[in-house]
Amino acid sequence: MKSALAQAVGLSTAPVAIIESNVLPDGALQFREGVFGCVIAFFKSATNGRTAAFSRKTFGCPGGGVGLGFGDCYVNFPGGIERFLSTGNPEFCRTEFGKAVSKSMPDLEEGERYFKSPEIAHSFVESLPMKENPAEYILFKPLQDVDEHEVPKVVVFLVNPDQLSALVVMANYGRNSSDNVISPFAAACQNIGIIPFREADSEQPRAVIGLTDITVRRMFPKESLSFAMPWKLFVEMESNVEGSFLEKRHWQHLLERNRDPGN
Repeated sequence: MKSALAQAVGLSTAPVAIIESNVLPDGALQFREGVFGCVIAFFKSATNGRTAAFSRKTFGCPGGGVGLGFGDCYVNFPGGIERFLSTGNPEFCRTEFGKAVSKSMPDLEEGERYFKSPEIAHSFVESLPMKENPAEYILFKPLQDVDEHEVPKVVVFLVNPDQLSALVVMANYGRNSSDNVISPFAAACQNIGIIPFREADSEQPRAVIGLTDITVRRMFPKESLSFAMPWKLFVEMESNVEGSFLEKRHWQHLLERNRDPGN
């Protein structure tokens, strides 16, 4: 499946389709059961042409399980997810189990400090649109590899600031409102997963800007952000490319400077 929108904004990596599926594709990247890993690392692989698959037993980490829509995977988080996201849990880390866990999770004792208090972190977790996907797998698939029988839930572009600007304009281009893009605080996998999944179920879905997750930004070039479009919005934006500002001189100037590393 080709994308006129990706071509018009000069996307240099593959658009990634997020698909609910009961079929595991041959050769798909997948975490081994019980092995810790980051969902966003596989998203990056998908932008480079690889398909990745996740299941209820192979989602990498609790935040990833939540982000992919495999329910409340935080429920058994060691020491409590609210403490991990905020002020830490030194008492837990002094237990024998806590000592073992903190060797692989060094932030567990002092916390990531993304929230001022465990109570605020709890409110965040409670606000997440957790869901139970009906399908066995969630796939990250390069859009060009999606076949005619597959309908993505979400399409995600990896973009620079110029491309992000164009996509924000396009998300509002055919609508009577101008607030059709959001950028909520969340884990990077949640901003390409359950948050746009929730938008996909709305009458007028919004796009979601992501990769504002400090923990994973080091995996990507410093100018990169994600732009997740529920399928209905993606189709709308695709249909609006012709005749839009993407064919006009202001955008063409920006497109040209993105092609020329010296500009």
